[in-house]
Parts: sequence; C-alpha cells; structure tokens
Amino acid sequence: MQKSENTNASAFGHPGMDPRWTASTKEGIGTAYHSASRIWFTLSHGIINEIYYPTVDTPNTRDLQFLVTDGESFLHEERKDFKSQVEYPVTGALLYRLTNTEKDGRYRIIKEVMTDPHASVLLMNAKLEIIDADLKGKLKLYVLLAPHVEGKGYDNNAEVFECGGRLLLHAYRETLHLMMGANVPFEKCSVGFVGASDGWQDLNQNFQMDWQFTEALGGNVALIAQLNVSEKKDFTVAVAMGAGKASAASALAQSLALPFGKQRTNYVEQWKRASSNRSAIDLKKLTPDDGQLFHLSQNVLMAHEDKIFPGAMIASMSIPWGEVKGDDDLGGYHLVWARDMMNSAMALLASGHRETPLRTLVWLSCVQDAKGCMPQNSWINGEAYWSGRQLDEVATPVLLAWALHENKALQDFDPWPLVARAARFLMLNGPVTHQDRWEENAGYSPSTLAAVISAMVCASEFAKARDKAAAQQYLDYADWLSANLEKWTVTTSGELLAEVSHHYVRINPANPDKPSTYQSPDDSWIDIKNGGGRHPAKNVVDGGFLELVRYGVRAANDTLIRNTVKVIDAKLKVELPQGPGWKRYNHDGYGQKIDGSPFDGTGQGGTWPLLTGERGHYELALGNDPKPFLMSLQSSANAGGMLPEQVWSEEFDLPEFRMYRGQPNGSAMPLCWAHAEYVSLVCSMQKGHPFARIGPVYKRYAQADTKRDSQYEMWTLGHQVTEISYGKTLRILTDKEDSIIYETETDDSRTVINTLLAVPGVYYVDIPLADSCEQIVFCFQSNQGQEFRVHVKSGKTSEY
Repeated sequence: MQKSENTNASAFGHPGMDPRWTASTKEGIGTAYHSASRIWFTLSHGIINEIYYPTVDTPNTRDLQFLVTDGESFLHEERKDFKSQVEYPVTGALLYRLTNTEKDGRYRIIKEVMTDPHASVLLMNAKLEIIDADLKGKLKLYVLLAPHVEGKGYDNNAEVFECGGRLLLHAYRETLHLMMGANVPFEKCSVGFVGASDGWQDLNQNFQMDWQFTEALGGNVALIAQLNVSEKKDFTVAVAMGAGKASAASALAQSLALPFGKQRTNYVEQWKRASSNRSAIDLKKLTPDDGQLFHLSQNVLMAHEDKIFPGAMIASMSIPWGEVKGDDDLGGYHLVWARDMMNSAMALLASGHRETPLRTLVWLSCVQDAKGCMPQNSWINGEAYWSGRQLDEVATPVLLAWALHENKALQDFDPWPLVARAARFLMLNGPVTHQDRWEENAGYSPSTLAAVISAMVCASEFAKARDKAAAQQYLDYADWLSANLEKWTVTTSGELLAEVSHHYVRINPANPDKPSTYQSPDDSWIDIKNGGGRHPAKNVVDGGFLELVRYGVRAANDTLIRNTVKVIDAKLKVELPQGPGWKRYNHDGYGQKIDGSPFDGTGQGGTWPLLTGERGHYELALGNDPKPFLMSLQSSANAGGMLPEQVWSEEFDLPEFRMYRGQPNGSAMPLCWAHAEYVSLVCSMQKGHPFARIGPVYKRYAQADTKRDSQYEMWTLGHQVTEISYGKTLRILTDKEDSIIYETETDDSRTVINTLLAVPGVYYVDIPLADSCEQIVFCFQSNQGQEFRVHVKSGKTSEY
C-alpha cells in the first residue's frame, strides 16, 4: 500500500481508539531509593509499562517498547514477537536486565532499566545484537510510547519538540509534562492518535515510517521515534517527567549528560544500603535461595512508598485485569489501604527497618479523622477513594503503634492521640463492621474482631501510664468482645464437613443500620459478591479466623481453631505444583473467569499465595514446621520474583490466555501484602512465633487457663443489645455527656444517673441488675422520646 509522507502536520483520526491499560502481571517494579527521584516504573512482557510521577499513585504511561523492521518484510514489537528474560544484575537492587530475543533467534535487544538516582527520569540503556548475518545493516529500530498522563488515556496532547539542537517527543495533560529523548539522535519523529495515525499503524502498512506528524491534541495519543543506533554500541533512551515543558526537557538533558554507568553505580549503592539485613536473620538457614526473594520483597515494599507523602505505601503498582479497563477505572491497586500498608510496615519492622514503619504510622495519624475512623482506601494525599468502613483498618494504627513501641522505634512520636481516637471509634461503632477484610460484607467477622480485640488491649497498655481507670475500661471492652466472639462467629450446625459442626464462619451477616437486630450464625444468610450467590452463613468459611492466633486472641491448639482448619482444608485448600494453596472463601467470584477471560465483575475466585503465608504463621504458632508453606509461597513468584494476588488453580491450562496451573492469573502483581507475608514469615521463623503476636493479648486470652468471661453487656447506639443475662451489668456507652433515665419491674420509679467519662471521647453508665429484674427500659435525657428495652434472661450463654 502506498502512503504519502506527512510532515509538519496535525495527526488525523482524533481522538483515537478507546484507551485501555495493560496487563497487571508485572515482572518487575522499580524506582530510586532517594526521595529526589520521584518516578517509578513497572515491567511486563519484556517492556516498560506504567511510569508513575510525581506520586506513586499516578501512572502516566501505558507502555514503552521498541519496534524493529527490516523495511521490507516484517515488523516486530517487543511485547508480542520476542522471548523475554528478566534478570537482576546486582542482588539487592531494583535494577533490571531484560534480554528480548526475536522468536526465531535472529537478533536480540538487551537493556537495563532503572531511574536516575537523583532526578525524575526513567533510564533505559539498550543494545541491539544481530545474530543472523543476513540482517546485518538492515534493521531499523524505533521507540514507541503510549502516554496516559495523570492516569487518563484520553485528553492527552503530544508534539514533536526541538530542544538544544535535538528532536524530543513531548506529551502533556493539564499541568503534567512528559519528555522522551535519547543520547543518540532521533532520525524521525511523529505523534498520532492510537488506532489511526500512530507509529505502529504507519510501520505496519509498508514497514516504512512515512508519517511525521508534529502534533496530536486532545485524544489517546502515541509517540514514535526512529533511533540512529550502531549494532556495536549501547545507547540510552530516557523519559523525564516534570510540572512544565521546560522543567521536563531540562531534567532529560541533565540526566543524559551523565554516563549511564555512573548513574547505575549510584542507583545500585542506594538500594544496597537500603536493603541490608538489619536484623541479623539467618537467611541461609531459613530461605532456600540465601535470602534473594527476602531482599527483593523488602525492596518491593520500600519502593511502594511515596516520596512526597512519606510513609504512605500503595497496595500495588498494577491495575488488575488492566487490559479491559479504561479511564472510568481510576484506582487500580495504586491506592492506600491501611490494612495492606500495616502489613507492609510490620514486615519491614520485623526485618529491622524502623524508619519506614514509623513514617507509616505518622502518615496514618494525619489521615485518621477526628472521630478515629480511617478511609477504606485513599489516594496518597489521604483523600478517600471508596467510601466503605472497615473496623480492622480503624484498628490498624493501634497495632502498628504497639509494634513500634515494643521495638523501641517510636522515637519522639507520641501515638496516644491516634490510639485514643481509634479506640473511641471502635467502642462506639463495633463490633459489627460495615465491611470485612475482603471489603464485601457487613457483620461479625472473626478476622476483624481479632484486630479490634487486639487494638483495645494495646490501647489499655498505652493508657496505663496516663489513666488507669481508662486502661481498665479498654480492657473491659476487649473482654466483652472476646467473651462473645464464639457466639457471634461460630456455627453449631455447620454442614461443610460431616465430622465438624462447630467452626468459625467467614462472617455472620448483620446490618449496621439496624443495630438492634441479631441473628445467630446458624440462622443467617450471606449474599456473596461478584456473582457468588446466596448461602447460609454457616456454610461459608475463610481463613480469616487464623488472625485470632496470629495476634494472640486464641491459642493455636484451641479446639474451635483446629476444627475450622479442618473445614477450610476440606473446602478451600488446593494442591498446586508449588505446594499447598488456599482460596479466599467458598463461592468466591473475584478472579479470572473459568474460560480464561478477564474478571469483569464476576469470575472464579483464584488461589491467594498470601494465604499460604498466613497458614505458615499458624503452623509456626502450633509448633509445626512452616518451611513447606514458605516454599510454596516463594514458588508462586514469577521469573522476576514478583508475588501475585492470585494464581490460576483450575486443573486445566488455557495457553491462549496464558493461564497455567499455579501461575499468576490477571490479578494484581506484585501484591505488597503477599511480599509482606513472605518477609514476615521468614522473620517469624527466626523469632519462633508470629512476629505480629501481641504479648499482652496472648497472655490475657491464649495463655489463660480458662476462658476469660466478661461481667458486662455493652450497649451503644451502634450496637443495641436487646437482652442480657442475670449476673451481668449493663454498660451503656455514648459519645457525649448525658443522663440515663431508666426503670425496671422491681422499681416503678424512674432513676436518673449521669454518665461518667470512661475513656477520651466515650462516656458510660453502669446499670446493675437485681435478681428479680426481667427488663430494663431506658432513654437518654437529651432524647426522652426514644426508649430502649433490654430483656433479662436466665441461664448461661452457650459454651463452645
């Protein structure tokens, strides 16, 4: 097909095809450790994918790759037409060597990828090696970049730009600018709209670059340049980011002015200092690879920390099933979840890193609202993204604060305001969470309650030096939660395993907007999200109950714990090529579809490697060898050492979708939570018990000779109990000073009692029960039009 050459013209085909992100299965992620370099990158299929700037939650590109043609018979693109190998040239540094070999072995591209150690510039040093003599002198090399500036594929602008006597390619959107250049000349440059006038379309027609458009505005754009390269020498392509056109161009020129080798040395030295074995863990004894994945996992976690908002760590530099997601899906996993971030910070703390976990706690204290609540997830600046409320994430800052305190790593930071606010929120809004740790259902969750009970005990420990009465109030609340844990979350008529009828459920559903209603786990039903259907709650299980052991709320050999382990092994365990794995819960619909196509709101739940790590922690607490679980978790990593959120666990492979048993599906990768679980398990093995175990919690509940009961029944506006046993005291908690007006059948007169300050921000009244009392009727003096009734029942509550 003949084409006319176009120069100095605007590209046609506005606005281009609908933009999409790329696959989430990353083979590597990187950034400089120094905070002056505010740029991050991801790798997959042998090429660069997202480039993040100026914060780790803002992607600006879809992909960056080379195109190769002989000008006559073929056009090859790295992503599709090469066999890729990823290596770490230097152990302990996020420096990548990618060797991409053409499928017939006729030539290859070898490149090293990193960032400028002190500037916001991506550096890719490359060399074209020709193996087939017939191709000598024939190959032409092009670099193709697809911008998605500020996380958007549409509304991008692109132009060819001359600076300092060299042609550069410039993309921008609003106030963010991207500049691409090289230390070798761009012979030709063009910009265009994807699917119409982009460089790939141009080359694909006749293997020649005929179009040289200088401008493409307001659409889904792509940039292309022909490189003047020698087959014997390496060269460097750079992408700079900045807040203005001039600043991006200047950063690019400054970075390319320094030899790549010098930049490489400084980059490596930064990471080697950061990833040193600070806690003297015997990695040769504990890990099968002398600690290579351990060090890599540490670096992966540290690389996910932001540099403008230090301490904030996103869940993953990936967008699960990104190939089917566009501008309408802004988040991906490059958001902050307090739960994921706490796991990352705890893993780093366990491995001897004290500064990053402290920065994380400080960041949490700034994001926590005045009532003590944490957002479900947020951008790096603390702005909430989703609007859910999860009590385990509210408890997270308290757990991290206690771990830092125990490891003498708080320095001059006083965590008490943060702890007191969180404890206040938990007391007034628990024990029903609006969402469990899988962010899908409301109710009584064993994993959530494990975190809340632990946080309340930690709050008590922090309060002892300040207010002993408040410290006791926190303990009273924790004891009440612990005493009711089995009532709320254990079924007595489970049907999943014939020999086990008593076990923990995933969650006992409850409606937070109807605080006076309660159903037993034996009678409630759960609506599984993502198309999982409706099922009796007693027949839906997950591994979240193991958090009770991890923190020390229940002993590892507790009968109910061991029974539930049998159930999840029967229903959720999967034997994979690398070893045992577990699914989240039965009927899970979050994962790749059974036919291999991407998750789009429904799917088939995959196997989560991090759950193998959780099981390893349980086995360690039980006194068993956790090494097989560590090995299985480690073997779930891909060639680049990245651990995925999920792996394909069906008994058949689907090569056309790259779905192979035990290998990553299209979910997030790397997932920081999985890497944190790996690091934590190694450190816990060194310690001899789970690192996250909280001493005072373990001593109070797991080590107690008998089950600790509570003398109280707690009543709040958010959890309005409707019955209480004889011998208990009704404790009414409220968020403000007030008076309680109450009466019983034993006394026709109405009694008025003023609330007392229990803990910061929480007031209480205790109403003891007379033996003959059958009902308590009360109201708040500030709202006498609303009465509440609590029935007094005889007999003991069920024992488990």
